[in-house]
Amino acid sequence: MRVLVTGASGWVGSAVVPELLAAGHQVTGLARSDASAAAVEAAGATSVRGSVEDLDAVREAAARVDAVIHLAFPVDRSLSGGMAEAVASDVTTIRTLGEGLGSGAPIAVASGTAGLARHGVPATEHDRPSPDALLAARQPSDDAELALADRGLRPTVVRLAPTNHGKGDNGFVPHLIATARRTGFSGYPGDGSGRWPAVHVRDTARLFRLAIEVAPAGYLHAVAEEGIALRDIASAIGRHLGLPVRSVPMDQVDEHFGFLGMFLKPDSPVSSARTREITGWAPAEVGLLEDLDLGHYFEPGRATG
Repeated sequence: MRVLVTGASGWVGSAVVPELLAAGHQVTGLARSDASAAAVEAAGATSVRGSVEDLDAVREAAARVDAVIHLAFPVDRSLSGGMAEAVASDVTTIRTLGEGLGSGAPIAVASGTAGLARHGVPATEHDRPSPDALLAARQPSDDAELALADRGLRPTVVRLAPTNHGKGDNGFVPHLIATARRTGFSGYPGDGSGRWPAVHVRDTARLFRLAIEVAPAGYLHAVAEEGIALRDIASAIGRHLGLPVRSVPMDQVDEHFGFLGMFLKPDSPVSSARTREITGWAPAEVGLLEDLDLGHYFEPGRATG
């Protein structure tokens, strides 16, 4: 298939592009800068200039392909206090991509699992976030995506684990490591029993490929490990840094971990049983703790936080 990927030069996109190419697909990456275009082309794909908010470019790019994987999101706007505006923009982008695609075409968009679980029960693909959950603000994007089925498309929402780990990751795990270095100990919230879903970024890339190749419309969960105790993650970090490991009282979690605190306080196990059943997805890469033990997260000079 000819596949358009938005966010193709990002962390997940940089794994999705080679996965698609290796499977024989032709890939075009939407690039908003010269640097992004160069990264897409270096990976062996074709680039087309434009941002996800350039609706004419988005529509025209979608009209030239057989499938879309939408990974881009206006993160800068959301982090500066404009989450509602960022989501509204994303909804418009998703609808515009749908307008460009032909009938029956698959389209997969990225979402998340953070805060989806309730009362310690692993969240499933059938669950929706409660109104006060972290994901609730982005639910309009999911709804806009799934509504594309009414236009004759085959939409899937791929909910990502909060940690898509691997060499080069600069997300939540590096932030935990940076916090440990800054404070002099590797901390975990409360008794550390809260669970954190994880997946290797290359396994995520495989699921996005399967999403456009075989998945029916609906939700998929890019979760390889249902829930790793935060105490175990902190212990691995402390061991590698040679730092003590100890609890951070729950009423101090936000202060200690900064923005990451809101993601660490809930117990957030997530199941991907249905995803594996309907797509044949079988995560094959190392788990998070094993990945930490490989040492690349702790290499001298590595950017963190």
